[in-house]
Parts: sequence; C-alpha cells; structure tokens
Amino acid sequence: MIAELAAEVGAPADLAVLFIAGLDFPDEEDAYRAEAERRDWATEIVVGNDTFAVLRAGTDRGWGVAVTCGAGINCVGVGVDGREVRFPSLGAISGDWGGAGDVGLAAVTAAARSEDGRGPETELERLVPVHFELATPVELARSINRGSVPWRRLGELAPLVFAAAETDPVAGEIIDRLAAEVVALVRATVNRLALAQSEVDVVLGGGLLQSGNRRLLAGIEAGLREVGPHLSARPATSRPIVGAALAALDRLGAGAEAYERVRGELDRTTAASLGRDVTGDPAAVPELP
Repeated sequence: MIAELAAEVGAPADLAVLFIAGLDFPDEEDAYRAEAERRDWATEIVVGNDTFAVLRAGTDRGWGVAVTCGAGINCVGVGVDGREVRFPSLGAISGDWGGAGDVGLAAVTAAARSEDGRGPETELERLVPVHFELATPVELARSINRGSVPWRRLGELAPLVFAAAETDPVAGEIIDRLAAEVVALVRATVNRLALAQSEVDVVLGGGLLQSGNRRLLAGIEAGLREVGPHLSARPATSRPIVGAALAALDRLGAGAEAYERVRGELDRTTAASLGRDVTGDPAAVPELP
C-alpha cells in the first residue's frame, strides 16, 4: 500500500509507520527499516512489532501494557517514562505458551489421555478427532505423526476448546491456563516498569483474547487484581492497523478531528474481521514486495 501511494503521488510519503507481526528483536526492526528506506517509501519510517499497534489502538495514554494472543502470544509494555518491555515471542524456546496452536495441542493431549485412561474423561476425546473427520484420538495422533494432519492445523481447535469449556472441566482448565499465562506476562511487565501500583490499561488483542469468552476474561481480571489494584483489562475494539494509524498521527501532531476520522473510517472498514484471527501458522515476518 505504501509503495502504491508513493508511486501514485510521485514522491515518498512524509511518514510511514509499520507495525509488523514477527519482528521480535530490535535488530530485526532495524533491518526491516533499512530495506524500507532503501525503497524510498517515506521520509521517516517507523518500524515495530504489531503488539505496539494493539497498545496504541486500545489506549490514548501513550503507555500501558498490551497482550496479543492469536496464532501465538506476545506482550509489550511502555512505561510513563517511555521505557519499553518486550518479549521475544519465539514459542516454547522463549518460554511462551498460549497461542491457538498451544491451546489446540493441549486439547489433543487431553483427548488422548482421556481415551487411554491416563487423564480425566473429557468431551474433547470425541470432539477433537471429529473436527478432523477421524474417529478416535489415537487415529488423530497417527495422522499428525505421519503428516496427513499438519501440526499447524491444531490451531483450528481453539474455538472448539472455548465452546467446550462451558460444560467440560478439562477444556475449562485449558482456558484457565491461558488466563494464567496472560497474567504472568502482565505481571512481569508491570514489575519491570514499576507500574504495579499505578492505574494501568491492559489491552487484550488477537482472536483468542477478543473472543469474548467469559471464563477467560474473568480469569484474567481476577489474576490482574492480584498483580495490582488498579490494573484494568480491556479487549481491543479496533484492529492493529488502527493503532498504527493513530501512532502516525501522534508523530505528526494531528488534531482531534483527524483522530476521530481515522479511527472511525478504519473501524468501519475492518469491523467484519475483528476477533476472527484465531488459527493459522505462527506469524512470520512478511517479505517486502
């Protein structure tokens, strides 16, 4: 889009704000920015992880905490003094648990253990293999092991787990674990920024956290009350692209009318897709066209 606009007007834009999923380290941002600058897209180019866009979309304070949970899970924090906290978000190798794939794998594990008696009985024993048009968890395990059911498809099970949790205790425990992981990220962030006693907006983004699941949100809220008395969790009501646009307006010193217009137009454009991104492969850094 930026390249198309630059070509249309015949000159670089004044500013480009690019918040990209999969950019988890400053050197990755630097490399992406250098390549964008080489293409002469804009006079000033800002690059960051997309969770910063979630934070900006969810609060006008300019600081706070954001957690995203879709295909993977990530968290960033910005202090009142501008200090930042961020996590690598590389999956299990960086200590992460909680994306759609993790929730799906937990459901597969629970189904298998229910079937062979190692774990408690759960409706997931039936629901999980049926999702893949198979009869039993062991058939599913064989299919995954042989590659006929790709590992990436386990993320498809997250909505199923959320629905089953209404009546199934084992599925409910998976939701409780996800809530605990979100709280753990927030706790680590506010402690590092010395914000535990402050009034902090905690913005929840990504399909899993924006699903409206009452048990998940209640678990997060209860956990945050133990972290700090003034922490307030709120699912984001706008897509990350809105946060990127608002961040651009911040840098441009725009007036209130511009903020209202940009948020309104982008919210209307993206409303149909809000909260639906709960499956798929872990985010990879997109190649520049």
